[in-house]
Amino acid sequence: MYKRHRRLRENAAIRSLVRETILNPNDFILPIFVVEGENIKKEISSLKGQYHWSVDRLGELVEEVKKAKVKGIMVFGLPDHKDEVGTSAFEEMGIVQRAVKKIKELDSDMFVVTDVCMCQYTSHGHCGVVENGKVHNDHSLEYIAKVALSHAKAGADMVAPSDMMDGRVSVIRQILDKNGFEHISIMSYSAKYSSAMYGPFRAAADSSPQFGDRKTYQMDPANYKEALREVEADIEEGADIVMVKPAIFYLDIIRAVKDRFNMPVAAYNVSGEYAMLKAAVECGLLDEKNATLEMLTSIKRAGADIIITYCAIDACKWLSEM
Repeated sequence: MYKRHRRLRENAAIRSLVRETILNPNDFILPIFVVEGENIKKEISSLKGQYHWSVDRLGELVEEVKKAKVKGIMVFGLPDHKDEVGTSAFEEMGIVQRAVKKIKELDSDMFVVTDVCMCQYTSHGHCGVVENGKVHNDHSLEYIAKVALSHAKAGADMVAPSDMMDGRVSVIRQILDKNGFEHISIMSYSAKYSSAMYGPFRAAADSSPQFGDRKTYQMDPANYKEALREVEADIEEGADIVMVKPAIFYLDIIRAVKDRFNMPVAAYNVSGEYAMLKAAVECGLLDEKNATLEMLTSIKRAGADIIITYCAIDACKWLSEM
């Protein structure tokens, strides 16, 4: 006698009834890129199907997000001014701050997350303050905290520090609480690897480092245990959600974090992962719908509660048709 596993694969009905991992619109956050200027909706050459948006045209995007039932958006800004300490990142009328205010005016219920970092805003392209040719951890924290506070004042529901400076969750929690923003949550890029998968994003956000690389603060792709130490530290400092980035290349890390910690886990399906899939689709090698949904299912199956993905709108549309 042998076991007949195929009985539970006989037709679509039974397959859906016993399916273990189910995607739904509640899983997704859509990253968006906001730029200075007016009347801009320009496709990003490195991220096919994604756009640079000016603040005055965000209404179109908000309507599209609402229609697809995507639960949240993550705002990245491209300023028109850069300097050594990323001043435009924490200006009251900076690009992200104005975008958040506009989105909340259009739809107060839209869940808005902001990326807290300095790389798009510094003339050198690094995620912190550079002193004597190196990114200085503790001096960077002062500026990173200012950025987070400015986003909270603009109306963000959640701030997401991505700089990978030691201690940044703690200083952000302290400055938010001190200024009456105890209710603002922190989603920390806890295990952010120094990955080759960020190229399309850096082109889209104009955030490539002007010298050196980010290996002194982003994690070595070979390390597993270190990720758990990073996550544990962020939880102790007050993170409400921890993130693993990238997603597809680090499914084992997502699973380890989910199994080890009783915390909501986010995973960032990054630009390189998205661009590879799009390129394969354009070459006729993959079916876009099936490949995308399989990719996203693998991230959720690994343990992610939240998936930050450029595929969010398409995925929600496809899921609604199933």
